[in-house]
Amino acid sequence: MRAWIMSICALGFMITGGCAAGPDFVKPDAPSVNSYNYGGDAKETVAAEGQTQRFMIGTDPAANWWKLFNSRQLDAIVSEGFQNNPGLQAAQASLTESRENLRAGSGIFYPQVSATFGQLREKSSPASSGSSLPGNIFNLSTLSASVSYVLDIFGGQRRTVEGLAAQVDQQRALTLGTYIMLSGNIVNTSIAISAYQAEIDEIEKLVDLEKDQVAIAEKQYKAGLTTYMSVLALQNQLKALEATLPPVKQKCSQAEHLLATLIGKTPAEWQTPKIMLSGISLPGDLPLSIPSELVRERPDILSAEAQLHAASAGIGAATAALFPSLTLNASYGQTSLATSNLFDKGSNVWGLGANIAAPVFNGGALRAKRRAATAAYEQSLANYRQTVLAAFAQVADILRALEHDAEVTRKEAEAVETAQLTMNLVQVNYKAGLVNYLQVLLTDLQYHQAKIAWLQAKAQQLQDTTALFVALGGGWKNDEAANKKIGRGET
Repeated sequence: MRAWIMSICALGFMITGGCAAGPDFVKPDAPSVNSYNYGGDAKETVAAEGQTQRFMIGTDPAANWWKLFNSRQLDAIVSEGFQNNPGLQAAQASLTESRENLRAGSGIFYPQVSATFGQLREKSSPASSGSSLPGNIFNLSTLSASVSYVLDIFGGQRRTVEGLAAQVDQQRALTLGTYIMLSGNIVNTSIAISAYQAEIDEIEKLVDLEKDQVAIAEKQYKAGLTTYMSVLALQNQLKALEATLPPVKQKCSQAEHLLATLIGKTPAEWQTPKIMLSGISLPGDLPLSIPSELVRERPDILSAEAQLHAASAGIGAATAALFPSLTLNASYGQTSLATSNLFDKGSNVWGLGANIAAPVFNGGALRAKRRAATAAYEQSLANYRQTVLAAFAQVADILRALEHDAEVTRKEAEAVETAQLTMNLVQVNYKAGLVNYLQVLLTDLQYHQAKIAWLQAKAQQLQDTTALFVALGGGWKNDEAANKKIGRGET
């Protein structure tokens, strides 16, 4: 008997070690292109304010890439966001859930063992069988153990567990994506706040200058040197300028509230630190992963690939369901009317057997499910390709944006330099008595207007630089701390 059991188990292990039904998953090939833009990518941007941004082709983003902006305040905000952001914590919990589901699903590969112990006191009723004898009261003690083992002959269970493992890969990619997007959003929002604050300062200076201009015009009108229409025109210009200030302040407030939310605080709990735009450095050397590596670095592409893997495993599971399944069962126990005799030789019971279940007729449901699984795979493949195309287009957009940002920043910086030179010359002429104070105010206005345009261009250049780091995968491969946390299921 023992030799027969061992031979059955050995046969089961040999069978389950065979090939599983359905296709074996193969990662799709990366697009066969050498650049992101038609005709090739630029190696560097034009020089703006004496600085050129260079694209280091074949280089991945550095871990903690936000440190390249050389702002301690920015570093502190990002660190706080990683510790407290609820979205990141939720993603981490989902990753832990998927891992535990994988562990639970993998239990099918082991024998399922259960043990039971029962103690029963019962009174029989012979009258139910037509006897007139009195009923008996007796005790029944039962102790038993049973073992069952599913022989995964056609690999249906292996494909199911493979799908669970793919879901873990997908959730890990989503967690990485959350981690990267959080860092990018914090940096982007911090830059926006610093730019809004600088713009507000410049607009307030413009308002003060406009007020001086109106005051001078009113004095000139009273002295009969100008018309009242000129005064009204300047007053209207002042009101229009003052009207531009509240929307900028509102945008700044919204950005501050968003930043508080990103770090896991309510706006009432957190005061935005003062971040000077001038205190945020523009990185000079920028990474530029080669296209064939981008598909292994972007979390959204890795997530789409994991979905494709799970769909492939689904075909195998649906195929295996078309074939018979075999389960081995064994049980052994003791049963006795007296607990003291429970372990006597005459009290033992046992059983050994095998069950085979095969689909005979189900109205074509199983084959329809297999066709549905195949269609789901084709859908996942199309979604994967679409994700890759969108990722490549995003990187191409950002590269062109950085080129154009440098050109705009250069022109705006030149405009500020020209406006400042004009302002200085007019002030010299004013001191020499060659021009009036109204002309001084006009040149001041032009300078501050040019300064606002430059601030906006500078902020856009910093934000597009941030977007490039995020679009290239955020450097998670080089971030050992992040990989260890995600690998252990920590936040």
